[in-house]
Amino acid sequence: MNTKTRFWVRRVVMLILIVVVGYTLWQGLFTEKQKAPSVGEKAPNFTLKTLDGKELSLKDLKGKPVLLNFWASWCKPCGEEMPAIQKVYDKYKKQGFQVVGVNIAETEVAVSGFSRDLDLNFPIVLDQDRVVTKRYDVGRLPATYLISREGKIIRKMKGQMLEGQIEGYAREALSK
Repeated sequence: MNTKTRFWVRRVVMLILIVVVGYTLWQGLFTEKQKAPSVGEKAPNFTLKTLDGKELSLKDLKGKPVLLNFWASWCKPCGEEMPAIQKVYDKYKKQGFQVVGVNIAETEVAVSGFSRDLDLNFPIVLDQDRVVTKRYDVGRLPATYLISREGKIIRKMKGQMLEGQIEGYAREALSK
């Protein structure tokens, strides 16, 4: 390559680099980030597909207390708390207690296998593009929201829960 061509290639590469960096800074500084929902606020509605291909909306569960659990199959604490969540769901579902597992960005095949291995029968929805995960500002997993019959957030929990805690949350939600 001659000197003149090299000069123009460097200019174009530098211009592309400046545009990319500028766009990244613009997105970070000027794009408004949605605030995570707080305790006492209405839980943001969403509609996602379940493992059996149906759509599930949070608003469809109004009138029932909901344990909304964000998880992934690669997350060890998520897998460890799932049997306890299932056990509490089985115990309180006849009283109207609902559990919704929100899987984050995994394939339907992976989620189905995980669910089958743990014998989970509560609804699991697929947040493959992470829209709901971002709206709820989920950071580390597992993350759980307890939602009242009226659709308001009662509690936000980060990290693995034990069966006794989950049962306490179910009783708390059913009593309100």
